[in-house]
Amino acid sequence: MAERRVNVGWAEGLHARPASIFVRAATATGVPVTIAKADGSPVNAASMLAVLGLGAQGGEEIILASDAEGAEAALERLAKLVAEGLEELPETV
Repeated sequence: MAERRVNVGWAEGLHARPASIFVRAATATGVPVTIAKADGSPVNAASMLAVLGLGAQGGEEIILASDAEGAEAALERLAKLVAEGLEELPETV
């Protein structure tokens, strides 16, 4: 199981627009990924409702995980997106 721990870089946390950006990016990887708060249960990173339900705040640690082929690269890209509070998924890491 590949895993990345990262602090949310969006000041407003994973709410509304940042959650939408993250979900689109997670879906675009083509790899099934889960996201969880450090003390919570993992949810589907490609589900807007599930990501919003986390209530992850800016600066809070989240855990991205996947055991699929290509997981390392996908998680690295998603971790960069979240940590830096980017507006879109980076083409390269």
